[in-house]
Amino acid sequence: MKRVIVISTSLRVGSNSDMLADKFAEGARSAGNEVEKISLTGKNIQFCKGCFACQKLGRCVIKDDVNAIAAKVLEADVVVWATPIYYYEMSGQMKTLIDRMNAMYPLDYKFRDVYLLTTAAEDEEETPKRAETGLTGWIDCYPKSRLAGALFCGGVNEAREIAGNKKLQEAFEMGKSI
Repeated sequence: MKRVIVISTSLRVGSNSDMLADKFAEGARSAGNEVEKISLTGKNIQFCKGCFACQKLGRCVIKDDVNAIAAKVLEADVVVWATPIYYYEMSGQMKTLIDRMNAMYPLDYKFRDVYLLTTAAEDEEETPKRAETGLTGWIDCYPKSRLAGALFCGGVNEAREIAGNKKLQEAFEMGKSI
């Protein structure tokens, strides 16, 4: 059994990327894993100030929801990021959270596998590439980890458009395979 953290970065409840996150989590649970989904909806996540105090303290000095999220990520075996693609890039809130997880850099971490789930109105194959590059920049800071899988669902604008989409089944199967 693995401990899986699924981070849904869309701030829209029931969004397409949130639906992919739910399906991945469902698949991972059905395979016997312990799964926790963290939605950034309603979370207080401030911008990094670049003070680097976190490198000495092992936690950020800003008092918001990031330290609690980072603590869960450190203890997870698998980290899953789900994001809508805005202007061919990850959501701003995902990037802000990644920046704020700088406090984790000098700490021990358990995660080895990282997954990326993305959705966008555009459906070209290159649409999620910059988001993937941004995430792999974070992964590169944790050399025992790797991008284990990525799933892109393009050509969707509203949640009702993904409801019958085969990508939901693919997300379930990806979660089930960990």
